[in-house]
Amino acid sequence: MRLLRIVPDDTNFDFMRFRRISFPISAVLSIVALVAFLTLGLNFGIDFKGGTLLEVRYPNNTLNIGDVRSKLEALELGEVQIQEIGGDGEVLIRVAQQPGGEQAQQAVVGKVRTALGEGVEYRRVEVVGPRVSQELLSYGIVGLMLAVFCILIYLWFRFEWQFALGASIANFHDIVLTIGFMSIFQIDFDLTSVAALLTILGYSLNDTIVIYDRIREMLRRYKKMPTDELLNHSINSTLSRSVITHVTVTLALLALVLFGGRAIHSFSVTMMFGVVLVGTYTSIFIASPLLIYLGVTTRTMAEKAEAAGPNAKAERITP
Repeated sequence: MRLLRIVPDDTNFDFMRFRRISFPISAVLSIVALVAFLTLGLNFGIDFKGGTLLEVRYPNNTLNIGDVRSKLEALELGEVQIQEIGGDGEVLIRVAQQPGGEQAQQAVVGKVRTALGEGVEYRRVEVVGPRVSQELLSYGIVGLMLAVFCILIYLWFRFEWQFALGASIANFHDIVLTIGFMSIFQIDFDLTSVAALLTILGYSLNDTIVIYDRIREMLRRYKKMPTDELLNHSINSTLSRSVITHVTVTLALLALVLFGGRAIHSFSVTMMFGVVLVGTYTSIFIASPLLIYLGVTTRTMAEKAEAAGPNAKAERITP
């Protein structure tokens, strides 16, 4: 039986031609992301900011947002955010961190329950005190930095410096754009967002390494092929794998965005942007063309192999 081929084996797209467009676009988007982060900041969730979150459902279409707002404003709890979700009588209530430590945060739940009265279903209640929120934020930042540091060490031992630097720049590009996206759309930045950033780092790195491995293989085989042509050939030869992987991941993330609920909404949306849009684009249009600007050519790699001695010589195959 003939196997399904999403991408033909003999594709020959000229991806390198688009580097004169993709690099300026990425530079502009990175600047916009940094400006958004510095001016708008991140919308820290309950995990990092502290406070109380309640997900409430009013049965039989009895939800009246104005009534809920007036009841909670009467409690004088400071900043209170009320957001209708799901269109089925569900409402998300965020109460800012209260002065008085952990006990004051716990007392908020009782006050809200009393104010809203009976006949209301509480689907989710989260209380995070000021001390815990600071610890979670510190652990999240340290975890993210450790992951980046370990990735840099891995790249240092795994590749020549041009490939290691190219992969590092590509990963940094993905994280900057993703954080800018979260800042512009004020997506909750909580523990699930940190998990999403770490996942994006790993996914983007894996995608880049697959293409880089093929490029290095081609550099050893085709020592007279023009560099642009060799890079295009390497990307085209991995295109089928990339398309199948990204389509399956996109379908899984789309299901999480549509049906995953509020608890993982920030994770799902961040992953959808970071993995599907940024990660896929970066590995092809940023990471690979970067090698040209970092001095990787078929001639220099051949000279390096010659200098390494006869045992390191690769098989010469003319394309």
